[in-house]
Amino acid sequence: MSKQFLLVIVIVLGLLGGTLVLTKKTSDKTTGDTGSTSATTSNNRSGNLSSKVTLTEFGDFQCPACKSYFPIVKQVKEEYKDKIIFEFKHFPLVQIHPNAFVASRAAEAAGKQGKFFEYHDLLYGNQDSWAQEQSPNSYFEEFAKQLGLNVDQFKKDMISESVASTINADAKLAQSIGANSTPTFAINGKKIDNPKSVEEFKKVIDEALKTSN
Repeated sequence: MSKQFLLVIVIVLGLLGGTLVLTKKTSDKTTGDTGSTSATTSNNRSGNLSSKVTLTEFGDFQCPACKSYFPIVKQVKEEYKDKIIFEFKHFPLVQIHPNAFVASRAAEAAGKQGKFFEYHDLLYGNQDSWAQEQSPNSYFEEFAKQLGLNVDQFKKDMISESVASTINADAKLAQSIGANSTPTFAINGKKIDNPKSVEEFKKVIDEALKTSN
């Protein structure tokens, strides 16, 4: 059995674990919804910020499927860092992942100190340690210390209404393009079928680059 076949199996199993058909009713307590209708979405981007091609991942930090995709996306980002924009949007599936929203809060708080993607990597890289904890905040604060963040400011930003509103705005954007599971990927704002390997990502990205010229 080839390594590539095994990787596909792992991703498929992860997707089954991360898939959730969203309902219209979601409790404010679970989502952290502030009720804001004017909040803007997050702005976590890397790569060639002048590119005409943007690859967006709508992700859930507690999602096993997202963790499975993490090394694949990381390789794609490395190969295309000078060619396209990489963008992460929050899509915490709180009905099945109770720590997902607070993890997104932590990542956004780190982003306010310029360390979003570094924190993003720590969350996925250490998912097994915090995902099932009843209160994962001690882990999140430790990650902040590892990155040299101002921990007091980090903790304030984590619980702020503006951060919660940003995450909810991302989730609404995800639903607006037809996302109902994580991860969901989009090219220039249009949802695509999830590529299952680096090679499949490259085909989609290369086609987008070709048509953007």
